[in-house]
Amino acid sequence: MTPHRYWPVAALAMDPRLTADLLGEKQWRRLNGIVQVPDRSPILDFHANALHHLGLVEVLLTGWGCPRVDGRTLHLMPRLRLIAHTGSSVKPIVTDELWHRGILVSSAAAANAIPVAEFALAAILFANKGVFRSREETRRLRGFKSHPWVAPGSDGNLGAVVGIVGFSRTGRRLVQLLASFDLDVLVYDPIAKPAEIAALGARQASLQELFDQAGVVSLHAPSLPETHGLVSGSMLARLRDGATIINTARGDLIDQDALERELVSGRLFAVLDVTRPEPPPASSPLYELSNVFLTPHMAGAAGRETKRLADLAIDEISRFIAGEPLAHQVTPQMLQSIG
Repeated sequence: MTPHRYWPVAALAMDPRLTADLLGEKQWRRLNGIVQVPDRSPILDFHANALHHLGLVEVLLTGWGCPRVDGRTLHLMPRLRLIAHTGSSVKPIVTDELWHRGILVSSAAAANAIPVAEFALAAILFANKGVFRSREETRRLRGFKSHPWVAPGSDGNLGAVVGIVGFSRTGRRLVQLLASFDLDVLVYDPIAKPAEIAALGARQASLQELFDQAGVVSLHAPSLPETHGLVSGSMLARLRDGATIINTARGDLIDQDALERELVSGRLFAVLDVTRPEPPPASSPLYELSNVFLTPHMAGAAGRETKRLADLAIDEISRFIAGEPLAHQVTPQMLQSIG
């Protein structure tokens, strides 16, 4: 006699605007092959919905916009055993009650690190080449000189010193990508092992050494109390004239006032995908400065890229059902060192 197949009930909890990109036909087919999804409509409020099947839910597929899963919510889902999060950070949704109940939590941060690292890679190569500054000069001249104009502090990519602050998933991925280019890569991360950094072709450095030597600095550290204002005014002052700072991590890593002073002076260039506050107020000089390349927190997965996040989460659900360890599990201890 064939044993009865185990089909856990699953529900979605996220901003409904995400699902069209996140879950394509392939992802829905995979998901329906391992779990039951009684309602494809994502939940934005567990209590307002009062869905009759919540009491049966064992797997919650979550994403950006998911409400916090607190004790009151867990009371509605007594059978919940796994949260597979398609976002990068689970901090906005997890509570202590989850850990007390022994509910497993997984994050797609590793998949989201890929587009962020690619964005930073493009910014680094453009910064070393002086592309952003050259664009402004070309606009000013309404043309260009007989030979390529070289922006101050931009000598091209060959042998350029690039500083990576944070050997996180994204930082590590970026260092791997940078290995394909003739660059001198420095990494600052107080808890990273020098051998792991060296294995990827980079060198470990102190924060001071990194800011003294790098012409381009890219931030990939988590947002923690000890990293707030990590890039202080005195640290920015160490950068040579014409250097570029790139932030695709969190706005609170930089002393915003000090950064704006440096940028208003024209001494530095910045590629800012995140700021503090976010977005900057309408009066902020960041919108007007020609030495600032400002984007709206878009470095992470978007459009087709989000399917990587769904695929990773579905892989985790498959492992859970098969009784295998999760590959991207988040523990309470890990929350102390991730953004």
